[in-house]
Amino acid sequence: MRSSAVRFFAIFTLLLPVSVPAQNAIDQFRMFVQSTKSARADFSQVVTDNRGKASAPSRGSLEFERPGKFRWVYEKPAQTIVGDGKKVWFFDQDLNQVSVRSIEAAFSSTPAALLAGKAEIDAAFTLVAGGESDSLNWVNAEPKQKDAGIEKIRLGFQGADLQVMELADAFGNKTRITLSKLERNARIDAKQFTFKAPKGADVVGE
Repeated sequence: MRSSAVRFFAIFTLLLPVSVPAQNAIDQFRMFVQSTKSARADFSQVVTDNRGKASAPSRGSLEFERPGKFRWVYEKPAQTIVGDGKKVWFFDQDLNQVSVRSIEAAFSSTPAALLAGKAEIDAAFTLVAGGESDSLNWVNAEPKQKDAGIEKIRLGFQGADLQVMELADAFGNKTRITLSKLERNARIDAKQFTFKAPKGADVVGE
């Protein structure tokens, strides 16, 4: 479950037009993060291990609202990750297990800062314009604290929309997340950011 959680925290950041010159891409990226208060999208995720073996695609949906509120749902295997601004719940339906962490522990110097944090990007990441490839404009984000579990994040944009996120972890695994039906500054029901452990679930953590 932890690997899914780390990948989840990396997911989003939304962003800049493809026509923006490379030297301005990072500034536009920061402006976009600051102006994006909420978002929802569907996603497809493929993980390639350090031997080059790719997993079957995982699909699901995500929603977030700054600061610190989010809901990330995997259809199969069935997993749900919810943050209410104070705590984060990781629910594995197959195991009927819930792990709970404080929002500070979950967000501290991790890619979560790119998603539902307070948009203090420079404090947690080193940003580098990544140029163009695969018809996308790229921004690279490298966590300043190496214990975050992620070595580098690549964000690929087409037009005004985030299309792809690629994550490389310390073990040589690579995760590619493709977004669709992206809606920025969406109106999201507050109930989406609450979680109640199912009856009989094993609850571990704070």
